[in-house]
Amino acid sequence: MNARIILASASPRRRELLDQIGIAYEVRPVDIDESPKPNEAPADYVRRIAAEKSAACRAQTAPAGLPVLAADTAVVLNGRIMGKPKDKEDAFAMLRLLSGQTHQVYSAVSLRGQEHGEALSVTEVTFRKLGEREITAYWATREPADKAGSYAIQGLGSVLVQSIRGSFSGVVGLPLFETAELLLQQGIQVLHE
Repeated sequence: MNARIILASASPRRRELLDQIGIAYEVRPVDIDESPKPNEAPADYVRRIAAEKSAACRAQTAPAGLPVLAADTAVVLNGRIMGKPKDKEDAFAMLRLLSGQTHQVYSAVSLRGQEHGEALSVTEVTFRKLGEREITAYWATREPADKAGSYAIQGLGSVLVQSIRGSFSGVVGLPLFETAELLLQQGIQVLHE
């Protein structure tokens, strides 16, 4: 199947989600500074990063002519953006903070084709109370090491989640409803004959 879009991400989870909806893509990740600006609101942060990724990729791949899709996801607790853990202690601290709490996952999508389209998904995720032994055992799986908020809802981290309200795929890293809407605006149908 010929690529219909360029995916400006190396994330295997985003690739799996695009595969799930049958959108063929070519992977061309970009490397940008993803540091939040001082006092930047989480919604503004993820929108900015997704837009910067798609713009950087578009600048590098302009001759291809395919729309460029980029996304960014942030785990947010009490207004604080929780990135990927720096080390074991950082992961443990994040998981302790998330334990028994409801947090938000902001996922922004940017699609650059004939025009630039953007979308934002916000999902509430509630963790059950976690014990220290459980946090230690979860860390030992290595799953939390490179995940925002130190968990992966699509993996073993699913057993930590009591409930979600919103987009499961948005928590994974690419909200499919919003992505499909943006693709349709560029003339790319997910469901077609």
